[in-house]
Amino acid sequence: MNAPTSTTALRKPLPTAFLTALQAHFGERCSTAAAVREHHGRDESPFPPTPPDAVVFAQSTEDVAALVKLCADWRVPVIAFGVGSSLEGHLLAIAGGVCVDLSQMNKVLAVNPEDLTVTVQAGVTRKQLNDEIKHTGFFFPIDPGADATIGGMVATRASGTNAVRYGTMRENVLALTVVAAEGKVIRTSRRAKKSSAGYDLTRLFVGSEGTLGIVTEITLKVYPQPEAISAATCSFPSVDAAVKTTIATIQLGVPIARCELLDALTVKAVNAHSKLGLPELPLLLFEFHGSPASVREQAETVQQIAREHGGQDFHWATKPEERSRLWTARHNAYFACLQLKPGARSFTTDVCVPISRLAECIGETIEDTAQSFLPAPILGHVGDGNFHCAILANPDDPKEVDEAERLNRRIVARALAMDGTCTGEHGIGLHKMDFLVEEHGTDAVELMARIKRALDPLNILNPGKVVRLQ
Repeated sequence: MNAPTSTTALRKPLPTAFLTALQAHFGERCSTAAAVREHHGRDESPFPPTPPDAVVFAQSTEDVAALVKLCADWRVPVIAFGVGSSLEGHLLAIAGGVCVDLSQMNKVLAVNPEDLTVTVQAGVTRKQLNDEIKHTGFFFPIDPGADATIGGMVATRASGTNAVRYGTMRENVLALTVVAAEGKVIRTSRRAKKSSAGYDLTRLFVGSEGTLGIVTEITLKVYPQPEAISAATCSFPSVDAAVKTTIATIQLGVPIARCELLDALTVKAVNAHSKLGLPELPLLLFEFHGSPASVREQAETVQQIAREHGGQDFHWATKPEERSRLWTARHNAYFACLQLKPGARSFTTDVCVPISRLAECIGETIEDTAQSFLPAPILGHVGDGNFHCAILANPDDPKEVDEAERLNRRIVARALAMDGTCTGEHGIGLHKMDFLVEEHGTDAVELMARIKRALDPLNILNPGKVVRLQ
């Protein structure tokens, strides 16, 4: 798979005078070394690496502002980088330019347990955040699997395994500090729980993938750590039975914290990768949060629903180390699936549909993948209608790439026909720009492009992503 040639053609070498100014300002924190550039020009998408011309390691909002101002003066693209865990080519430097690495902006700036908020720099990772606030009795629940940076999670409007109970980044970001395209620093909101003051700039930047501004600080909601937590696995005779159990659970209003689906092929891959002994059948992985009594009540209700759909008895993981092993295996399922076809990359679909259409959508997707010559395990956060099909293809084999894209298009078209979305959590990046038009229509996408032009008239912020500018 190649990046769009029409955008790549815009790539020009950086002016020598610009590089001189860049190195004069940032010194050793500016690198043009090939290995550093290569590392910052790849993510987990099937696109080939597309490195920037230089990498700057920022340590403060002031660093980012100075860099963006310099790039604006010279009309040089600037792309934000967290840890490189994105899946849709978000951070590929297809028009060249400078990558600003935010990983050194990794301070937890304020913890306000009385208000249930924290403020962090963009380079703080979700695991780091929870490690640093666990002594307060609170935690941050958004868990996309990878140990992504909070800034990256804001940029892609991430969600993950806990979204069914705690929502996504959209619901959990209270305020942002953002460097705008001209290098000015803005604060989108205060720490108050709600506000009706002006346009909702916070929501505008959440999910904008670095195309409207570079997020440097984030204020988040946090939640009390549950009194009791239990996890359980339940195997089913079919994916359909597992999904119908999920639908019935959600429609009944059971407040489960997590509900993850793994089809039989994914379970097989996870067993091999994480040395587990799970039955190689379609499986639901549940987690229940609350008081001991409420956790027990939730589990009993879901177990009864599962039995009505042919589910086996729950296998429990109640000790922290048991739960950790189970969820680590789930989070590593992506890498486990890659081992099913060595040398392949995953063309990972990301559709989300109304919960009432989930069984139908997954069932028809299974019919498609059964007729394909590519392995395509299915897994996902089915508690909120979001599932992934990891289509494994050799990116250097045009026949396999064409087949992966054909399957992907069918899955997206089906989700859109069911009033769903082409991406529940991964974002648009490079890969889904055409699907964005199919989902929202030309007029809506043109409105997005007008917002992009208004906020970034020079088109220097992560150009060529989300929307195409004429």
